[in-house]
Parts: sequence; structure tokens; C-alpha cells
Amino acid sequence: MIAQYDVIGLNYAELRRPDPRIGAAIETALGKTQTVLNVGAGTGSYEPPDRQVTAVEPSIEMIRKRSPLAAKVIQASADDLPFANNSFDAAMAILTVHHWPDIGVGLREVRRVTRGPIVLLTYDPSFRPWLTDYLPELAALDDVRIPAMSDYERWLGPVHVVPVPIPHDCTDGFLYAYWRRPDAYLDPRIRTGSSSFWAIGDVEPGLQKLRHDLATGEWARRYAELVTLNEYDAGYRIVISER
Repeated sequence: MIAQYDVIGLNYAELRRPDPRIGAAIETALGKTQTVLNVGAGTGSYEPPDRQVTAVEPSIEMIRKRSPLAAKVIQASADDLPFANNSFDAAMAILTVHHWPDIGVGLREVRRVTRGPIVLLTYDPSFRPWLTDYLPELAALDDVRIPAMSDYERWLGPVHVVPVPIPHDCTDGFLYAYWRRPDAYLDPRIRTGSSSFWAIGDVEPGLQKLRHDLATGEWARRYAELVTLNEYDAGYRIVISER
């Protein structure tokens, strides 16, 4: 089977530049660990440069886009990790678990090879950011493919959940990163930075309504409170499983 990001990861290195504020939250969650496994590593976003990182990524397209200075990478899938038990101090998985073939199997594999904390940057699908008012298909997609927060304890045991507010000028172009920059969603190039737009297909009817509301000022009136904020809780969460 062709890894999903062999097809959709065309602009990821350009559009998905790590945001240092989100990176700092991930670093804090990793604590003082030294050897770190990055599962579903993609192009290497948020890999801490001061630790010994081993990356796992199934997509050859994403592997090819990794910097020559990035951590060593192994082409493998989360549900079949080629490592012995307790091989790493910690593990991380950044906005990736919803792409895994079997999330429960994958997380149990990550726990098997990790002797310390597992740090997941993920999304709480109970949130409904304003973009879902225009593209309700996004909410339906989130409900299907993104685990509820309660699922992580079932797979990993007790977890600690930390909200990750998204800065208004976030450099990482994931789905709801442009919450205060609505015009960005009208740019087809920017939309290629999020797998969700590939998954829901035809977005033009919703974007046409957004385009109209931006032109008439309706968007600004409807979401006036948002434009006063420097950061926003769009539902992104760090889930931490201690050993």
C-alpha cells in the first residue's frame, strides 16, 4: 500500500514549518529524556536538536523532504516498530496518530519500545472551530478519524492532557492554524498543507460562502471576538503518558 503522504505531502516542508512556541511545549513534555523516538515523523518537525532522535516514517515522499541535518529515519509503520522493548527514553508523535492504520495497535507498539513518557500532539474532536461552520465536513471527518480524549487512557493507561493554544501567527500550517487569518483558507496552495482538505474533496461551496462573508464583513462581525485574541484554543492537545 502506498503511504498516504506519498501523494498528499507535496508542500509539507514549505507550509508546515515548526512553530517555536508549540515546540517549546513539546520539549517541556519530553522532560530531561535523551533518546527519543519520533513516530510518523514526516519531514522532521519538532524533533528536538539537543537529543538523540530516531525517526520512523512510512512515506518515502516525506522521507525525501527531510533535511540532511535531520535525525536518522527508518521507513516503517507505527503498528510494527523494528525496535526491542524499552529501547528509548521517550517517544513523540506529532499530529499523526489519526493517519495510523490501527491507532490502538500503534500506541501499544510505541509503549512497548519506550521506557519513559510518550508525548502526543493531537486534536480533541469535540471542538468545533469556526471553519467547521463553513465546512461541516471537517467536523464529520474529525469525528470519524480522530480519537476522543478518553480513548488514550484505554490504550496507554493514565494520561495527562495539556491544552496547546495556537498563536495568531502560527508558522505551522495545520488545519486550524489560520484561525485569525481566514483569507488563507481561500488559497489552494495553503490548503495543500492539511490532509483534511484532501480527505473531504470538494470544498468550493463552503469556500464560496466564506469568500462572500469576508467581502461583506459578515465574517468580521460574526467572529469579532477572535480578531482581538493573540492565541486561541482550537482544540489541540498534548497527551502525555508516563511510564
